Amino acid sequence: MLTNSLDAAVAQQAAKQDGSAARAVALVKTYGKGDATVRALDGVTLEFQRGRFAAVMGPSGSGKSTLMHCMAGLDAPTSGRAFIGDQELGDLDDGGLTDLRRERVGFVFQSFNLVPTLTAGENITLGADLAGVAVDRSWFDTLVAQLGVADRLSHRPSELSGGQQQRIACARALIGRPELIFADEPTGNLDSNASAELLAFLRAAVSEHGQSIVMVTHDPRAAAYADRVVFLADGRVVAELRAPSADDVLEQMKRLGS
Repeated sequence: MLTNSLDAAVAQQAAKQDGSAARAVALVKTYGKGDATVRALDGVTLEFQRGRFAAVMGPSGSGKSTLMHCMAGLDAPTSGRAFIGDQELGDLDDGGLTDLRRERVGFVFQSFNLVPTLTAGENITLGADLAGVAVDRSWFDTLVAQLGVADRLSHRPSELSGGQQQRIACARALIGRPELIFADEPTGNLDSNASAELLAFLRAAVSEHGQSIVMVTHDPRAAAYADRVVFLADGRVVAELRAPSADDVLEQMKRLGS
């Protein structure tokens, strides 16, 4: 359970929960030219609500990671529009996108993306340190305690297990209290126990802290932690489930031929 030190953040987030955390409007993303053109996204229109945990699933090549990258401002769509809150990403130059990703969005990736020469603690605060922004030490202490890594902060990534590295990556994503977390296969390199611990933390961050999370995953058990699961196939939204069970997700994936 997240501690009472989150009360102020909960109140702040509660005021924001009505509305959109991120939106895609007629997003198209193509790669290649002529006969070799691949249409990774084919006119996707989709909205993710604030204060909710959403999962995106689909067969390999369905466009789920491409969708996340375009909605997060990590890649530019070929056409269409993407928004974080009310901010249209296409209106921002490279500097504006960098500022938005640093100040309003957090990221968790399958490969952890920790800097090997920095300690765990330094990895958590890296973004703030680079930006010259002071870290809220009370929030830092809360995060590392809840993630169970308070005794590993002086260790480098090579001295941590995969589960510990991913928890450090989660703390790094959350340290600035971003409006939205994008998680791309965050449990892909973890064993079942470490996966369950990480997903339980993300679930609590949404339920108790009001965090907004969009997670790409191939795992029905991971998707079952979400409030909503959106399914893609051939670059299009083809189905969704609300309050899903792992069995519900698995049945839907079977229908999509995964």
